[in-house]
Amino acid sequence: MSFDPATEGWRPMKTNVMPCGIGMPWAKRVDGAWRYGMTAAEAHLNPGGVVHGGILMTFADHTLGLYAWEKAGRVPLVTVQLNTHFMGAVHPGDFMELRGEVVRATRQMAFVRGTIAVRGTDVVALDGIWRIFPGEKAPK
Repeated sequence: MSFDPATEGWRPMKTNVMPCGIGMPWAKRVDGAWRYGMTAAEAHLNPGGVVHGGILMTFADHTLGLYAWEKAGRVPLVTVQLNTHFMGAVHPGDFMELRGEVVRATRQMAFVRGTIAVRGTDVVALDGIWRIFPGEKAPK
């Protein structure tokens, strides 16, 4: 049985698509906090038949960066560092849910951590640093 994010209150982020066409990200607000999701596809698999770590890292970089971007007032920023700890496999058809939080922010840096879970089980733990460019306008 395939998971349909829309039936669970998720909305597609059509104006914020994932890099390299890896998939449509989904967003959902739960208890005042954003969560981001993506469905794993056959095209995401490594030779072992599970989702490639690079796909998980791209999803994480893109969506964890949204937490930093919001905290920074939606100004431009770039990833400085992304630490990724793989704890489980993701299979085709799995809906991945990322939850994150900014744990510290300065004028020029944001420190973010999060997890990616499938059906409530954490499969990736993450933390990263984003460089903020205050005073610059975000591109349209």
